[in-house]
Amino acid sequence: MPALRAYDERVDLGRIGVWTSFRTIGEENAAASARLAEELGFGVFWLGGSPQLPVLRPLLEATTTLVVATSIVNVWSYDPARLAAEYTALAPAFPGRLLVGLGIGHPEAARAYARPLSSMRQFLDGLDAADTPLPADRRCLAALAPGMLELSAERALGAIPYFVPLAHTRAARIRLGASALLAPELAFVLDEDVDRARAKARVHAQTYLGLRNYTDNLLRCGFTEQDIADGGSDRLIDAVIAHGAADDIATVVRAHLDAGADHVALQAIGEPGIPRDGWAALAAALTP
Repeated sequence: MPALRAYDERVDLGRIGVWTSFRTIGEENAAASARLAEELGFGVFWLGGSPQLPVLRPLLEATTTLVVATSIVNVWSYDPARLAAEYTALAPAFPGRLLVGLGIGHPEAARAYARPLSSMRQFLDGLDAADTPLPADRRCLAALAPGMLELSAERALGAIPYFVPLAHTRAARIRLGASALLAPELAFVLDEDVDRARAKARVHAQTYLGLRNYTDNLLRCGFTEQDIADGGSDRLIDAVIAHGAADDIATVVRAHLDAGADHVALQAIGEPGIPRDGWAALAAALTP
């Protein structure tokens, strides 16, 4: 693992973060969203939607302790030398507060998609060979399958799985070993009406149940083709997307932590704009 530079500090993610995207909150609201997340006590602001690294600067400038992370940079849309240079241009001003999540994307969405594991290795080789390498402990991988999980432990800080049930967290911890980061995303619907909450969850799940990376992972976790069909069975929806009162959702978060997660990234579903109510409710429910 490359040595830390003089301006770097150890990244402290805390136990709980928030996951969102500009599509959800609006890029114009990014700084305000980051400030709110920090005020509520979350450790990381995970920005989805394949962001370019320079767009993180306003979020970092608006906060003082919050870690800001990509979830994820799509390797098919970036040159590794460029990414390493952008990291070097941004990181010195915010020691210990910038984390780069990398992902291989989906075969349905990337024309160049091929040989995901070897392609990710090649991208990491490029980061290491750059004039100013992006350190291994400042990057993490969107890993679902066993091979990518192992690579995330070997060549990065660890793994940031997305759209996963508790069974995946248990299996991933075993595959990663004790020391690598495991930080799953957990979508949640703050709604105590079960039918209404599941309906909102299915709208969210629709995209992912049409992507092979996610459906293959769900099959490995013990779900069936029947569970995946027709918007997802109740069993599948309930396993992947927490819903109910804040305390109910907090129980699922704690279950992931007990199963081996170091950190859980919470994604509020069904609340347009900045999810103030959902973030505040979960922050309160998860306060020791």
